Amino acid sequence: MIVVVRHGETEWSRLRKHTGRTDIPLTERGREQARTLAATLSGRTFDRVLVSPLSRARETCELAGFGGQATTVGDLREWDYGAHEGLVTDEVRQTEPGWSVWESAAPGGESVADVAARADHVVALLRSQPGDILVFAHGHILRVLAARWAGLPPETGRRLLLGTAALGVLAYEHGEGAIASWNLTVLPR
Repeated sequence: MIVVVRHGETEWSRLRKHTGRTDIPLTERGREQARTLAATLSGRTFDRVLVSPLSRARETCELAGFGGQATTVGDLREWDYGAHEGLVTDEVRQTEPGWSVWESAAPGGESVADVAARADHVVALLRSQPGDILVFAHGHILRVLAARWAGLPPETGRRLLLGTAALGVLAYEHGEGAIASWNLTVLPR
């Protein structure tokens, strides 16, 4: 079983701004969400814990009680939104009508194919590891990761909403990657 966790709330996530490489800290609500994850994940053991290098994911991991066993994985960093960093979609669409991160890379940013290539590296890493794994990262990269885990096109991630401090469970069904649960605030026992 792979449990993926999106970091807690930041000021930019609260405002729905594209937050890629800018290292925005958690809000106090985000810290409380992360501490709540500790209770949600209590009693579970993980053979590996992986975390994005960005501080909002690392702090969420730490406050959830897994910082001491976490390994930083660069490919888990969030989508690079280039010139659209810090903007909300409606602001981008004022100059680029109909724009979607899922269809068109921002100037100076990553395309969906770029993010999918990073997600595929993480999927290969996850599949090479025995046991249960816990992953702390970001909304868009985790949505692409889940799609790729299930063998779906990366653009399918647009349909997999993932709130702040929300969880997803990736599993195997007859040897194939599957999404067992998604956008949870508690894990099924």
